[in-house]
Amino acid sequence: MERHMADLGFDNKVAIITGAGGGLGRQHALELARRGARIVVNDLGGSLDGVGHADGPADQVVAEIEALGGEAIANTDSVATPEGGEAIVASAVEAFGTVDIVINNAGILRDKTFHNMTPELIDAVIDVHLRGAFYTTLPAYKIMREKNYGRIVNTTSNSGLLGNFGQSNYGAAKLGLVGFTRVLANEGAKRNIKVNAIAPVAKTRMTEELFGAAGDLMAPEAISPTVAWLAHEDVPVSGEVFSVAGGYVARYFIGLTEGWFSPGHTVEDVRDNFEAIRDDSNYDIFADPSGELMKLMGLLSPSED
Repeated sequence: MERHMADLGFDNKVAIITGAGGGLGRQHALELARRGARIVVNDLGGSLDGVGHADGPADQVVAEIEALGGEAIANTDSVATPEGGEAIVASAVEAFGTVDIVINNAGILRDKTFHNMTPELIDAVIDVHLRGAFYTTLPAYKIMREKNYGRIVNTTSNSGLLGNFGQSNYGAAKLGLVGFTRVLANEGAKRNIKVNAIAPVAKTRMTEELFGAAGDLMAPEAISPTVAWLAHEDVPVSGEVFSVAGGYVARYFIGLTEGWFSPGHTVEDVRDNFEAIRDDSNYDIFADPSGELMKLMGLLSPSED
C-alpha cells in the first residue's frame, strides 16, 4: 500500500465501521485501510430489512483488506443492543488495543406510509440507525475521552433533513443522528473528539432501484473520500453535516431567520407578519443553543440608552 508523503494517512489508527460488509461501509473500510488504518469490519450479515445473520460479508471485506496488505478483523455483533455495541468496541480493543475512529454506517429500511406504520417497523429502524449509533459510540467515546483523541462520522440522510415520502421512521432516526452529532461535537471539543455527519446519496442495495441509469454515476466509492477526511486527525471542523454524492460535496446547515419581534403581539399580528417571520434572506447560524439565547436576550433586554 504505497503512498506519497503528501497523502493523508491513518497509520496506527484503529477504525470501527458498522455495516461495512457491503455498499458504503465496505468502501469506507477499503479507503481507510489503503491509507494505513486497522479496521474492525462490523456487519450483521442480514438482509436489507435487517432480517438474518451471516458471517460472510464481513469476512469477505476483511479478505479484501488483507489482500491489499492491510489489517482488519470481522465482527458480526448487532449494533441494535447495548451488549452488541460493547462487543464491537471490545473486539477492537482486543485486536488492536484501542479505538480512534467510529463510522456509524449500519442501516436498514422498513418503508411504509405513516398511516400503515406499525410499532415493529418504527422500533427496528430506530434501533439500528439511532440507538445503534449510541450503543456503538458510547464505549468507544469513553476510550477517546481518556486518550484525548477521537473522530466520529455519523450517517444521516436527506430523508431526515428534508423529509421523504414513506420514511417517517427512517427520517426521524436520521435527523436524530444530526442532534447526536451536534451534541457530541460540543461535549467532545475539549478532548479533541471531532464529530461530523454525512448525508450520502449513492447507489447501494438500499437505492439501486431509485436512480436507474444515473446510478452509475453515484457509486459508493464517491462518498468515502469525504468520510476519510472527516475521520482524519487534520479535519478542522466538528458538528457539521455534509451532502455527498457522485463527486459533489456540500454543507448542510441549520439557520434561523432574522425573524420578527413585537412584545405583546396577538394571533392576528403573527398572521400579518408571517412573511417576515419566514423570510430567509438574512439568517443566523449558531454553534449551540447559547447563540440563540444571546440573540433572544438582546431582543428582550431593555436598552440602556
